[in-house]
Amino acid sequence: MELFLALGLAALLMTAIVGVRYLLVSGGFAWATQVRHPGLYATQRRQIVREIGWSLASAAIYGVPAGIVAWGWRTHGWTQVYTDLHARPLWWWPLSILIFLLAHDCWFYWTHRWMHRPRAFRLAHAVHHASRPPTAWAAMSFHPIEALTGAVVIPALVFLVPIHVSALGVVLAVMTLMGVTNHMGWEMFPRSLVHGPAGRWLITASHHERHHRDYRCNYGLYFRLWDRLCGTDAGLGRFAHDAGPHPARPARDGIADRRGLTGADRSGGGGA
Repeated sequence: MELFLALGLAALLMTAIVGVRYLLVSGGFAWATQVRHPGLYATQRRQIVREIGWSLASAAIYGVPAGIVAWGWRTHGWTQVYTDLHARPLWWWPLSILIFLLAHDCWFYWTHRWMHRPRAFRLAHAVHHASRPPTAWAAMSFHPIEALTGAVVIPALVFLVPIHVSALGVVLAVMTLMGVTNHMGWEMFPRSLVHGPAGRWLITASHHERHHRDYRCNYGLYFRLWDRLCGTDAGLGRFAHDAGPHPARPARDGIADRRGLTGADRSGGGGA
């Protein structure tokens, strides 16, 4: 009984942490959006309420496995998370962050493409795509099935890849910030980065906006690597509040989309 109580408390605490983190970060960037682009979300209040509801449900799905793993680490030494910075060479600190991000990005790309198959899209991913266009509150607006595919990644990686607790904090911060900023409907990064050499490999709001508009492209999370390798990178998008015509739709579809995503598009699905 004590074991189940401890696990339940750990899961509840982590759920609260994930939920509060979401409210603070998404709320902060929603406020920044109001300052930078007044009225951008003015007509989306009902959508935002729905996004917050789905996101808080996702917080529990993310929080339960994370809380259990955190309890096991602190109590029984589970995982390969370490606290002594000198337990491994200092060069491993940044390398471990990169490995986590690359692994997460790979998992996200392929599960995201799977989510765009017609049945998976209608069952789960359509919840996220119902945010049209997405707002800063949409970063965790997922159906429970989709939330579960994202919730298992970091808890699994900490068993496989050694990482210092501070480096893990960096990974979680990057995951949170990119999840929010890629959905907020405007580009916060300077043009020199977005359109420069770094922007050819890093995903920002301009790249992810194209996915939300055209569906059949730009599936990555942090990096454009898999989109480039698999021919699903359609370049940068433009936001509705920008002047001028939108870029043309991508000429080629992804593997999943050739098997029927166009039908999902016609039926009203949205973007991840």
